[in-house]
Amino acid sequence: MIISILLIIVGFILLIKGADFLVLGASGVAKKLRISEMVIGLTIVAMGTSMPELMVSLTSAIEGYADISLGNIVGSNLVNVLFILGLCAIIKNLAISKESRKVDIPISLLVTILLFFFCLNGGTEKIITRTEGIILLVIFVIYLGYLLINARKIEKDEGKAKVEEKKELKTKENTEKNNKTFILNCVKIIVGIIALKFGADFVVDNAVIIAETIGISEKIIGVTIIAIGTSLPELVASVTAVLRNENDLAVGNIVGSNIFNILLILGVSSTISPINYSLSYNFDMILLIAITILLAIFPFIGKEKYSLERSEGIIFCLIYLAYILMLIFVV
Repeated sequence: MIISILLIIVGFILLIKGADFLVLGASGVAKKLRISEMVIGLTIVAMGTSMPELMVSLTSAIEGYADISLGNIVGSNLVNVLFILGLCAIIKNLAISKESRKVDIPISLLVTILLFFFCLNGGTEKIITRTEGIILLVIFVIYLGYLLINARKIEKDEGKAKVEEKKELKTKENTEKNNKTFILNCVKIIVGIIALKFGADFVVDNAVIIAETIGISEKIIGVTIIAIGTSLPELVASVTAVLRNENDLAVGNIVGSNIFNILLILGVSSTISPINYSLSYNFDMILLIAITILLAIFPFIGKEKYSLERSEGIIFCLIYLAYILMLIFVV
């Protein structure tokens, strides 16, 4: 079992570094193709932090480990809100932007409720079907389109639109340098994809071994160890943003990640391979809906209006601690 634990750690490292390489390489290629930084940020970078969850859930779904596939997403979303956002609020009161209050958080709540409906819909056989997966992906495309249109509008309103067409004197040396950089970025993309693939295999296969050895369910492994491990990019990004006084980035990263996890990751996973739903997830899903409602309510109460305060961050962290203890000692 020690070897399995070490391989899971190696898997997490490969997932995180693979996502980094993929984002760096894809961003470099996108810039070469003259795609704006705004579009890169909302697509490549945003999806890059969700790559660990995507690869683990996709691998689990294909190999028939539905509990790990779904548990990874539900667990990651719980970690994101309760632990990561709670920790960020403890570090510093988080101002919640108007956009997050009125659009992103309500959308996060609605897609979570929709997912729960999909999970329970289907009579005696509970399953997230390919059709439902396609519906999630369609909603994801609409949401992504909204983000891009809204970001361009904000960019114009603030007068920050950048003219990217620059007249450059391209000497032979510059051209060769650009070509080498382009090739290097392509190599980074390939390395990133390979690292993500092997990382996901290590995590999923060895998590199953540990679950069987200890005698606990794949679900518990999925919503705890795997969920926390695949949420490390969000943890680092959000805490770093708070320390730099970039509250909008910290909150947006978490809420956006939760939306991406459900719409993109479960959408892709269930479209490729329908995911069986265990009724044991009912409590976890209800908890996820409840804490998303709390996230929507908290900014409107307290001393600082429209903010998530330290006391509320402590409440989130305590809820997560109680949840973990319940999984260990009760379930």
